[in-house]
Amino acid sequence: MPKRPPVYPFTAIVGQERMKRALILNAIDMRIGGVLIRGERGTGKSTAARALAALLPEIDVVADSPYNDDPQHPETWSDLVRERTARGEQLEVVRRRIRFIDLPVSATEDRVVGTLDIEKAIQKGERSFDPGVLASANRGILYVDEVNLLDDHVVDLLLDSAAMGVNVVEREGISFSHPARFILIGTMNPEEGDLRPQLLDRFALSVDVAGIVDPGQRMEIVSRHIEYEDNPEGFRKRWTAQEQELSGRIAAARGLVDEVVYSKRDLYSIASLTSSMHIDGHRADLVILKAARAHAAFEGRTAISHADILLAAELAIPHRLKRGPMADAQVNMQALEDQISQASSEWGEGSEVEMDDQGAEDAVKKKVPQ
Repeated sequence: MPKRPPVYPFTAIVGQERMKRALILNAIDMRIGGVLIRGERGTGKSTAARALAALLPEIDVVADSPYNDDPQHPETWSDLVRERTARGEQLEVVRRRIRFIDLPVSATEDRVVGTLDIEKAIQKGERSFDPGVLASANRGILYVDEVNLLDDHVVDLLLDSAAMGVNVVEREGISFSHPARFILIGTMNPEEGDLRPQLLDRFALSVDVAGIVDPGQRMEIVSRHIEYEDNPEGFRKRWTAQEQELSGRIAAARGLVDEVVYSKRDLYSIASLTSSMHIDGHRADLVILKAARAHAAFEGRTAISHADILLAAELAIPHRLKRGPMADAQVNMQALEDQISQASSEWGEGSEVEMDDQGAEDAVKKKVPQ
């Protein structure tokens, strides 16, 4: 079998900064809830998704676990690993590259969530679970191309798992659970049909990508791709330093993100912004806060700023705008900045109450299952 060429480097992708930013933020904090990338064919959507997987650092996992259980967090363990420890087994830990799971459009519910063998449970009293896609994707990347063509019920299952971080399968009074925390990346071509508004809202971030029009950048895209096709290994090596630098920044941000604090002024700015744009529900507010914390951590800071909120809002708001002339339009960054500044002024210096580290962390943990 011929050797598969190395993945195209993430840092070698020309332009598409908003798409790359959305992917990086989800890589820093999987609790954000995934990203939907919409655009015509040939705009680098699938290339970027695969490149992100190759960029991320290795993780510690419980050996022989099909669920990639995290040995450092027993509270998230699957029923299988809990049963092994209850029997007194010593868990072996190994390091592994994160998995990139490509979900086919034809996937069924059983293929996604897994199945329980009811016959074995009844006849032998044994609980047997056949893992599905969500098991393989835990702590990795779950990629769905043409997500708009996937059955709505299956999309709901994916989004539920991405939000809750756990997959529970119940049949005939028998249940099995395992962790299912992953980076959900959905891509689609709007010309082939759109997602229902209810499903659009449940994707945390959304990015619309288009072909680059700048002649210089288009020349660079062609040049790099020809170089990659002619010598994939050599091209990959040429970008090794940039890949390692970005990988290191993501790893450092992952360790820092839970320490990033925010103030009541920040919360008021976010709430005022979403309220003024008539965004339904409160999912957008929470997504903006999570993404802002991730961006602050990526920049090496332990407190969010207005710039972090602005960057997060640019990714969290457009696909949640009411249907009409402004639906799914690019949000005007200057207008967002003006609204955030106005909200900050309305809050007033005298009303500022800073949360301490524990208070800020608790505020998020109450809303985000660990």
